[in-house]
Amino acid sequence: MSVGWIEAPIARVHAWADGLISVVFDHRLDDFEAGQFVNLGVDVDGRRTKRAYSLASAPGEDAEFFVVRVDDGVLTTRLFERAVGDTVLLLPRAAGFFTLRWVPDAEVLWMVGTGTGLAPFLSMLRAGEVFERFGHVVLVHGVRQAAHLAYQHEIMAHAEAHPGRLSYVPVVSREVAPGALRGRVTTAFDDGRLEQAAGRPLNAETGHVMMCGNPAMLDDLQALLEARRGMRVNRRKTPGHITVERYW
Repeated sequence: MSVGWIEAPIARVHAWADGLISVVFDHRLDDFEAGQFVNLGVDVDGRRTKRAYSLASAPGEDAEFFVVRVDDGVLTTRLFERAVGDTVLLLPRAAGFFTLRWVPDAEVLWMVGTGTGLAPFLSMLRAGEVFERFGHVVLVHGVRQAAHLAYQHEIMAHAEAHPGRLSYVPVVSREVAPGALRGRVTTAFDDGRLEQAAGRPLNAETGHVMMCGNPAMLDDLQALLEARRGMRVNRRKTPGHITVERYW
């Protein structure tokens, strides 16, 4: 039976920085895998505009999304205008292959996200399967400004709940931030600081890399991993070491 659009009421909104929020809906989603996405929508002048957003929540939790404002975006500008109690159209039919189902076993799972590309990794941490499948998890979050390093307290709580199993490496490109690497994610990998901060080598023998976020980062890091570490893209028929989710 197909599931159509619903009007989902907003339960909570958390503003991390100007133009960066988390939105939690009073609607629980059970039937999806951590890492998948669903569509949000708005009707404007009789036309429906929709956009896919990765779920930050785990299956069985109220639907949560990590959203950056796009100034000329029809949907995000209106989403930022909504308040608790207002409704947003939600199509509760999850899709996408950026899930652990398709990731080969590895000693170390590297989860590399920039900006709101952190969302699917939050879902995976909350669901807990990463700690059952992999000996160690490295979460890398690249942002422009330190204020955009969202969910830090929760991430550290996951690390405390799984001692020695989770390394968190924040990377800030446009300013110096205590506890974070300075520069771009690709630069930090290229000069060795990323692996040093994680306390783990990033290679084809022990690791698998999941990447989500800015297309330039995805292209550049994938090229570096292929050229420097002999890693290859993971495909269903030909398992590899790199799994990529592209937002645009």
